[in-house]
Amino acid sequence: MAQGSDSNDTSYKSPSPGSRPSSSDDVKKVMRREKNRIAAQKSRMRQTQKADSLHLESENLEKENAALRKEVKQLTEEAKYLSSVLSSHEPLCTSQGAQTPELLYPPLHSSYHQHIAVPHYQH
Repeated sequence: MAQGSDSNDTSYKSPSPGSRPSSSDDVKKVMRREKNRIAAQKSRMRQTQKADSLHLESENLEKENAALRKEVKQLTEEAKYLSSVLSSHEPLCTSQGAQTPELLYPPLHSSYHQHIAVPHYQH
């Protein structure tokens, strides 16, 4: 058998002389592969940085959300307290008549003594 005719031979076989690429084509191919490798590396790095940035942003938003929920809870408790204070004050205010509020609070408008209803919030 002639060398290179064996189907199990894994050695490199050069193309026929008419189709053989020139050495400048080989250099271009190597350069293109190197540029592609560098571009892929940069792309992976940007993707990792973007994922890290999104992770940090997510953590910050979670912290902000927790702080806002805490503030909502505090404000809800304050609204309940103020509502109870108002409820306990309303009977005193309406039983004294119109004379006392005018002395304490001079009228700013024609309807100077209005009761403000504070909504009751539930969790």
